[in-house]
Amino acid sequence: MAVTGPRPARRSRRRRSVTATLGAMLLACELVVVILAALALLGLRSVPAAVALGGGGGVVALIAVAALLLSASPRAARIGVALGWLVQLVLLASFALSVPVGLVGLLFAGIWVYSMIVAGRIDRREAGPTTEEGAP
Repeated sequence: MAVTGPRPARRSRRRRSVTATLGAMLLACELVVVILAALALLGLRSVPAAVALGGGGGVVALIAVAALLLSASPRAARIGVALGWLVQLVLLASFALSVPVGLVGLLFAGIWVYSMIVAGRIDRREAGPTTEEGAP
């Protein structure tokens, strides 16, 4: 019969906001799509190789930084959300390179806008009433 002592206290996990979680997940999906789109533009030779790989690499780096910031502290997550909005603008600007890639950018921008609105609403509901709303 084994003798068991007191269990060590578990560290409580930091609660991440729905906005940060959903934003990081969406940016991870966008990262894969941007890599594939850059390779498609390179293969189709619709843009010069330097533009396809350089521009794609720059957008991939921006997405990676935004996703990492969203996964960090709540203060850094705000910067990550702002960079996420910038990523959406860059993806919308991809219409200048290719209409199909621009349409994919438009689709992801729409999903991003909807996700940020709904996630913000959920975060506010989970935070509870503020003193102005809930207190007499």
